[in-house]
Amino acid sequence: MNFFTRVRKRVTEVAAVTLAVTATCSGLTWAAVSLTGYSVDAKPPVTCSYNLTGGAKPVGVPTFDASAAARPYTAEIVTNRGTVTFEALTDKAPCTTNSFSFLARKGYYGGSMCHRVTTRGVYVLDCGDPEGKGTADPGYFFQDENLDGAEYSAGTLAMSKAAPGRNGSQFFISYADPDVPMSSEWTPFGKVVSGLDVLKEIAGNGTRDGSSDGRPKKAVVIKSVTVRQAPVNAPREKRG
Repeated sequence: MNFFTRVRKRVTEVAAVTLAVTATCSGLTWAAVSLTGYSVDAKPPVTCSYNLTGGAKPVGVPTFDASAAARPYTAEIVTNRGTVTFEALTDKAPCTTNSFSFLARKGYYGGSMCHRVTTRGVYVLDCGDPEGKGTADPGYFFQDENLDGAEYSAGTLAMSKAAPGRNGSQFFISYADPDVPMSSEWTPFGKVVSGLDVLKEIAGNGTRDGSSDGRPKKAVVIKSVTVRQAPVNAPREKRG
């Protein structure tokens, strides 16, 4: 049974006993839709499955409250090189934004180093691994989402991963539009609203080994990540 089949089985067999810690949000399962007589044209349900991995720095597993997760929020990433603030795409990537908020509130990112910057073809800064190696996870993983038509223009935050559906804590931020096509494989979950200049300055310093893909020449350390959730019923700002 391949990885994707196992994930689908975990999502659909709600009664099964697995290592998955599952939270169901915004809607009913397809089975419930058919049983209750709701139209099959209704919006498909979103199911968030946070699967245990036994990572090096376990912090627990997120729970999912549909009403809370749907509320927009901004997050302020304070680094030793400056501050980057982004708006979370809670409506398009609820599983991912819920996880990011959970880790931020746990202080998971505090003291971690951004371990990679690219300066040719694709322009991103990779962060989110407390070990600073690009290999750690928070003790759980979750599925991809928001991939339909996903693109990674300047200011996009998206999940980094080692394999499809294996999202954890690592993410990248695009500081410029890519020069080469990027396939829609990484979940976009936020958009920078301030601090793009900080990212460009980091990239402008280059890498330690002088290559176009490596550790930032000047260490980038995340001091803190603060999530500020919008008030209940606050309208989401429309972006072109």
